[in-house]
Amino acid sequence: MAILNPNFRQLDMTLQFNNIDETNTNSTYRFIDLFAGVGGIRLGFENIFNEKSSFVFASEIDKFAQQTYSSNYGHLPSGDITKIEPEEIPSFDILLAGFPCQPFSNAGLKKGFEDTRGTLFFDIAQIAKHHRPQVLFLENVKGFKNHDKGNTFRVVKETLEELGYRVFSEVLNAKHFGVPQNRERIYIIAFLDHSIEFKFPEPLEHDIKLGDILEETVDSKYTISDKLWEGHQRRKKEHKKKGNGFGYCIFNEASEYTSTISARYYKDGSEILIEQKDKNPRKLSPREAGRLQGFPDDFKIVVSDTQAYKQFGNSVAVPVITKLAEEIYKHLES
Repeated sequence: MAILNPNFRQLDMTLQFNNIDETNTNSTYRFIDLFAGVGGIRLGFENIFNEKSSFVFASEIDKFAQQTYSSNYGHLPSGDITKIEPEEIPSFDILLAGFPCQPFSNAGLKKGFEDTRGTLFFDIAQIAKHHRPQVLFLENVKGFKNHDKGNTFRVVKETLEELGYRVFSEVLNAKHFGVPQNRERIYIIAFLDHSIEFKFPEPLEHDIKLGDILEETVDSKYTISDKLWEGHQRRKKEHKKKGNGFGYCIFNEASEYTSTISARYYKDGSEILIEQKDKNPRKLSPREAGRLQGFPDDFKIVVSDTQAYKQFGNSVAVPVITKLAEEIYKHLES
């Protein structure tokens, strides 16, 4: 069981947001960060908007992710977004959300905004309807576009259009933006200004290998046991006999990229094992897991290994977000 830092104060579910200095004219853009996790999307935008950004509100329901977020940003996120009314949120310009993928039960009825009721996207739509921010930035898994035979994406797109937004979407892969990880995600970016012709960034030329993010020395506790390694090998052989490619994946320093790291990585590390000479392979360390997502080394890891793996696996590839934020910033400032 993961243990909270004993020095970390008891989390509450009341609204928490940074005080805004109304005299600070440099803070041109006010942000809110929904389903914030550990703040990966925020980090990407802060890399570009810098002093022109103020984060006035964040929401994250997981208490361990709240702890990590607070430790890195000095800002304790509010809890369950479904318990917060749109009017309780301070005014803002840009909404960020890596929201869960859920089916819309009435998707076939084409009721638009009302189709989304009962889902977490409905909360995003309600907030957007009330505040009318300039930009909505949404991130989800690649399969979101075809989820429920395409109905889920269609309802989201049509709902945003109904609210007055021009919607752009694209699937991007993290391995094309400076991290050695094969991670495809869909990015949905919506602008209130219909004159904006948003273009998604082209893949960048990066000569990066897995070895670039691996630590020089790693604690032996990350080497998997004989029993676990035998189990991984046995299951892979069984899958191979059945004609599928399931099973562990092993990489080394020369690998151009790994599989996608997921929130379940803490269980057995099977999707990304690191080859070791004359010993069993090992899991990534939590710091390496963060690096694989593009988090800098000064990003504080204040939770157990189990929670850290979950948090980085649930997060985003920060360099992709940074590149998208750069493109958005260009349009807003032009």
